[in-house]
Amino acid sequence: MTEKTKSNAKGKAGKILLRILLCFIAVIAVIAIATAIANTASVKSSRDFIQTLSPVETAGLEPKIDEVDGYYTFTTDRELKILRLTDVHLGAGFLSKENDIKAINAVAGMITEEKPDLVIVTGDISFPVPYIAGTLNNKNGAVLMAELMEQLGVYWCLAYGNHDTEAYSYFSRESISELYSNKEKYPHCLFQTGDEAVDGYGNYIVKVKKPTGEITQALIMLDSHSYVDGDIFGIEWKYDCVHENQVEWYENQIKSLTEQNYGIMPSSLVFFHIPPREMQEAYYDYRDNGFSDTENTKYLYGEAGEKDIVVYPSNYNYGLFDKALELGSTKGMFFGHDHLNNIALEYKGITLSYGFTIDYLAYSDLDKYGAQRGCQVITVSPDGSFTSRQENYYQDKYQPVLEKEQVTMQPYYAE
Repeated sequence: MTEKTKSNAKGKAGKILLRILLCFIAVIAVIAIATAIANTASVKSSRDFIQTLSPVETAGLEPKIDEVDGYYTFTTDRELKILRLTDVHLGAGFLSKENDIKAINAVAGMITEEKPDLVIVTGDISFPVPYIAGTLNNKNGAVLMAELMEQLGVYWCLAYGNHDTEAYSYFSRESISELYSNKEKYPHCLFQTGDEAVDGYGNYIVKVKKPTGEITQALIMLDSHSYVDGDIFGIEWKYDCVHENQVEWYENQIKSLTEQNYGIMPSSLVFFHIPPREMQEAYYDYRDNGFSDTENTKYLYGEAGEKDIVVYPSNYNYGLFDKALELGSTKGMFFGHDHLNNIALEYKGITLSYGFTIDYLAYSDLDKYGAQRGCQVITVSPDGSFTSRQENYYQDKYQPVLEKEQVTMQPYYAE
């Protein structure tokens, strides 16, 4: 073969490789464009459905910013009704389209029936897991939730979960916080980004006062973060928790509220996403005693439906629960994260409570199971006490706009 022939052969091979590469790029581009179009259509379907919902007839309490500390404050001499949701898991992608509408339908149906003064979501509003949702865009799930609450006309706030801003999702906690903080667009969202000197986003308080000025309850939101020790995608379940400087912030806030409250420490409830290690301690204490109460642990209600270690907290503990015991203000801690757990235990005098989830996405065929889906109703009284109860979504009293899906009520891991 002559040098000229060799050169021509190399040229032809190069052209073939270039054509293959261009075809590959073209295929990827077509898939990306098609996916983007499908995701846009999916979000539009959810938004169109939201627009069909009717505003909720609540009691009309309107929180105002307290100039003393900048926190939203409800002023009332009656009970305040809170609806607690967790793990809504809006994928906001073409793969999750049907289940997103089911989740929105469920949330709207329960809020419409319960007519709360305030809704608190303890994390994982968004679920931008690409092979389940079909998208990496976590902002769309946040937008859907914010638009839903505006359409219903109900005040609400949230604490972040690990899925709200995954390492691979498009938008950071800072960016999503800017969205939730847009009071012109979302006036019913009471989220506040919090002190920049404290770890996390969304460490803030919503207060309840009597008309006389006495603080009857402080509702404290904390960011329990996402993952630690290099497990940036959460594959090894190495979860984070409330950090040390957040515990310091919590203590300082309780002391500040006490000063505002004429030297009397007000009651408080704390809301975050990832369960504290003390929940695992309490559950094991109760389980190892034959699922009977012990000196430290009292069963309140609910079920523990997760497998293996059942309660999945962080391996770290920076003392939030111990500080709560020391101060004596906080009577209850509320969290989510473990989707099949809705059990509540009283541990050393403090209520530790999972909640029913909304989640239709995280586990295979979870949309076909209903025992774990619902909400929690928390009622705080003017004397600082509170009550809470769990409500399953599939009760007859909840009548959403769309007919409820058919589900089995057996536990997800039933043999």
